[in-house]
Amino acid sequence: MADTQMMGLGLLEAAQAQKHVTVNEALARIDALAARQVLSADVAIPSAAMVDGDRFLVPNGAAEEWAGQDGRIAFRVNGGWEFAEPWTGMRVFDVSTRAWLTYDGSSWRREVSALSVSGAATFFRIVEIEHDVTAGATSVTSPVLPDKALVLGVTGRVVQALNGVSSWALGTADGIDRYGNGIGAAAGSFAHGVSGTPVTYFGATSLVLTAEGGSFAGGRVRLSVHFIELAPPG
Repeated sequence: MADTQMMGLGLLEAAQAQKHVTVNEALARIDALAARQVLSADVAIPSAAMVDGDRFLVPNGAAEEWAGQDGRIAFRVNGGWEFAEPWTGMRVFDVSTRAWLTYDGSSWRREVSALSVSGAATFFRIVEIEHDVTAGATSVTSPVLPDKALVLGVTGRVVQALNGVSSWALGTADGIDRYGNGIGAAAGSFAHGVSGTPVTYFGATSLVLTAEGGSFAGGRVRLSVHFIELAPPG
């Protein structure tokens, strides 16, 4: 029985018996692949809780029923697993990380926006952290601004009210309000810090929260760094 080139759909043959089996298998495959969505690209071992219709991108080193299927799309059908070989340029959305993955012909690349024949790539990315604000005039995050990344801006949301201050500023050690000042301290307040000129940091860099109208006495913020990253050709 012949299969279609891209999705491997079984074609009907003249006078074929049980045609509905071939058609239903093809429909299940189309449903799994045309949606361009997987539940995760990081699960290495299938679980008993997975149900028909579930789709996963099999990571390197997968085991048990997924052993030897690295890089393929696994989808559950009739209580078992079927696998699809990706094609160059195929894109799928990873629900667990909210990221697009693109197959470059040999491997999957996360959040790539442009890709050259030799493998050079441009990535538009977001890194997000939850930061517990420490007591004092300033509170410093972990090094969240990536090395050699072109930062377009930083946004944030107060998820637990910042006690002890009337407002706050968001920036770095060499620019304390680069991404905003006068930001509200109440839960739900947000920062929308667009870089006036995109800034490149040569070395992983921390964000600095600076208290205005008092000193921090606790609270929590969610911070998102929006940036462009480059990868050289192979």
